[in-house]
Amino acid sequence: MGGINLTQDKLVDRLSKLDTCAVSDALDSLELKGVVTSLKSVSVRKKIVGRIVTVKLVSAEQGSSKRHLGTAAVETASNGDVIVVEHGRDDVAGWGGNLCVAAVQRNISGVIIDGACRDVDEMCDLEFPVYARSQVPTTARGRIVEQSFNERIVIADVEVDPSDLVIADGSGIAFIQSSQAEVVISTAERIVEKEAAMAKAIREGKPVSEVMGKDYETMLKRD
Repeated sequence: MGGINLTQDKLVDRLSKLDTCAVSDALDSLELKGVVTSLKSVSVRKKIVGRIVTVKLVSAEQGSSKRHLGTAAVETASNGDVIVVEHGRDDVAGWGGNLCVAAVQRNISGVIIDGACRDVDEMCDLEFPVYARSQVPTTARGRIVEQSFNERIVIADVEVDPSDLVIADGSGIAFIQSSQAEVVISTAERIVEKEAAMAKAIREGKPVSEVMGKDYETMLKRD
């Protein structure tokens, strides 16, 4: 188990040097799903990179829970992990201020929620990054409960498992299956090298039309 964690730590470190655009291009090249564009940063603009701890929320009418939503995920998460929440509602918050306080104490990298959150001003004061579909003041009390954590969830139309990897920044969000992480990150690194070489050529005076010529459209094709 320790070897697996060490390998993932190295992958997370490599992923932290990339951006979602490079990862998106890599996923395209490999014909894999993972990009989510419907969620935006609602607090501080800060890149999130890490292993995933999942949470699934449902209407209180569908069940009950003995614990407050999100608390088990916060207490289970390791240093640098990202909590990802399947919520699906824009009218009720599925994450809030005290959970962010606890997440900061646990050194969690950030939260991604497919739905609404609240206490955005508090998140900003904490400088804690949260990506969500919307923000509302409406409480989850009596409306939303946690159905499960650290089980498979769906964010937009992307299946997300515990210990998958995620990167989120100003351009969007990209999820990477743990089994595909090495090939996706390696492909993204090669794309970054190509893009950097293009930028260097442009800065050195080469016409942009030449740099971004016919080869640009095929640069994602695998050898």
